[in-house]
Amino acid sequence: MTKPPKTPAKNPARATIRQPKPEPARSNRARPVSELLPDVGRAAFRKFGFVQHAVVSRWAEIVGDRYARVSSPESIRFPQGKRAEGVLSLVVSGAHAPMMQHIAPEIVERVNRFFGYTAVARLQIRHGEVKKPKPAAPPPELKPLTEEMGESLRGIADPELKAVLESLASGVAAANFPKIGRID
Repeated sequence: MTKPPKTPAKNPARATIRQPKPEPARSNRARPVSELLPDVGRAAFRKFGFVQHAVVSRWAEIVGDRYARVSSPESIRFPQGKRAEGVLSLVVSGAHAPMMQHIAPEIVERVNRFFGYTAVARLQIRHGEVKKPKPAAPPPELKPLTEEMGESLRGIADPELKAVLESLASGVAAANFPKIGRID
């Protein structure tokens, strides 16, 4: 069996021999899950319009208590291949939708200020039941501070810092840590 003769290229300067593409280098190492998850999660997040947890948990800070009582963010959908100029879907209860539609530019501005860039270009409003976040459980009963702890906190001028440190000290005092003897 004979091979057919090769025909010369029309332009010899353009004639190049095509090399097969090399296979990607494989590593026979165990890959951490954190290396695999961005690829796995990206498709699911894109499909369901994942809203960052911070937007949901801090919605009252972003739009204010008045509007947070009647609305909640549902999803943010971005154009294909972009992470900007998306559509924020809100669930709004009752007859508050016209009010939310009226203040939509302000909400878009506040959400973009939260993100730090133009993440949202417009709002999509849907009627529905707004789920109220469950209130946090009350803190456990704390023992009063000892006299020496109170003395050490007396020199702190910032009232907010002082309150946090007092709460921390009383929580530590209330905890039942096991007694550990000295090791010599």
